Amino acid sequence: MRLTAVDRKATSLGLYVGQPLANARAMLPALKVMAANEPADLKLLERIADWCDGFTPFVALDPPRGLLLDVTGAAHLFGGEQAMLGRLCASLQKQGFKVRGALASTAVAARALARCQDGTVVPPGGEAASLAPLPIEALNLDPVTTHAFRRAGLKTIGQMASRGRAELTARFGAQLVFTLDHALGQTEKPISPRLPLPDYCAERRFAEPVVTQDTILSTLASLAASLSEVLERHGEGARRLEAVFFRADGAVRRIAVETGSPTREPAVIALLFREKLDALADPIDPGFGFDLIRLAAGRAERCDAAGFGADAKEKKEIRFLVDRLAARFGSHRILSFQPNDTHIPEAAFVTVPAQYAEASKLSWEKIREAREAPRRPLRLLASPEPVTVQQGEKLHFRWRHAPHVAAYLEGPERIAMEWWRHQTPQPSRDYFRVEDEEGRRFWLYREGETPRWFLHGMFA
Repeated sequence: MRLTAVDRKATSLGLYVGQPLANARAMLPALKVMAANEPADLKLLERIADWCDGFTPFVALDPPRGLLLDVTGAAHLFGGEQAMLGRLCASLQKQGFKVRGALASTAVAARALARCQDGTVVPPGGEAASLAPLPIEALNLDPVTTHAFRRAGLKTIGQMASRGRAELTARFGAQLVFTLDHALGQTEKPISPRLPLPDYCAERRFAEPVVTQDTILSTLASLAASLSEVLERHGEGARRLEAVFFRADGAVRRIAVETGSPTREPAVIALLFREKLDALADPIDPGFGFDLIRLAAGRAERCDAAGFGADAKEKKEIRFLVDRLAARFGSHRILSFQPNDTHIPEAAFVTVPAQYAEASKLSWEKIREAREAPRRPLRLLASPEPVTVQQGEKLHFRWRHAPHVAAYLEGPERIAMEWWRHQTPQPSRDYFRVEDEEGRRFWLYREGETPRWFLHGMFA
């Protein structure tokens, strides 16, 4: 067992990360330790990353204890790069974390400077000069490689960079040379954000944190109007919108709504979020207040002008109703029926979320004439249920332990199974419409040479 983290006091007493626990206890018999919990550490790191989204949406994890933020184009919002770095670190320290940070043109350089020269902001092109005096350990190479450089008398990054690239590649491989060149700003390596970047977003910061529901809703309405202007300039509408609430104590809450068609109407967006907030089982807790609220369009699509006339207005109202119901109850609960290309009764239709339903190429088959009694029941059982049948002058059957006597019987209607979908032949079904002596109507079928009876549905 080895130490994976030590506090400042332990470091001052000579303990270090990677040290065997037995050696540490020999040095300090009263040493207090706790078991490492990597999943909990990762969860905490992700929570901090969520909070860092308030500075830039381009945040990547750098396990086990680091974060990489691409602040290109965002620093001016906080008074410059140095002010932004200072504000970010100070805010995390207020939350109880010990933070070290640096800003550079490459991730490797920023990581190395954060470990050895806290608070450094490197001007463009100054990576080589800033990294030259740092020890080899700042690059976070594997211990064997670091030890090899030490034995060769190369103790700083500048000394390592002075060696020929062919020599380093032959001895340590191309990956180390790439890491070195990346640190010096001579090559680039993209950062993969942990969350998809939004297509468009609008946000509002508050001088004093807000806590009231009315203020939150009015802010969302204002942000919806701002976002609508941006979407309209690009001729697009949002299909997925996400509201992000950044609490003053570092907690972050995300609320998302989706639409069945691209929209950029502020009133519609605000109403969908109101429905979503009212339906939350776990209402958002403002705590000490939100100091930043962001509204982002996570998925935008081309938004064509709506048509005119009663038909277009009716379709628009139906889509809006579906969106409201989906925001309140969940899109998986608001379903649309669509025809399926089969004559098997239980497979004649499929259900899809109404928000994502598209016009089907198939049309519903009309199986009865005007003023004719229904040939199919309004309600089908999830799966046909067996019944026991006794045939005499009248048909007697028992379903769910309840006896029924048929007063009227109509049929059979034969439906053959689709032989091309099954490896073994399936028996045909002979369907009957049955009305019992109490006026209840059922849909039964028999199958097989030794007939077995099943109840498949009930008429209204």
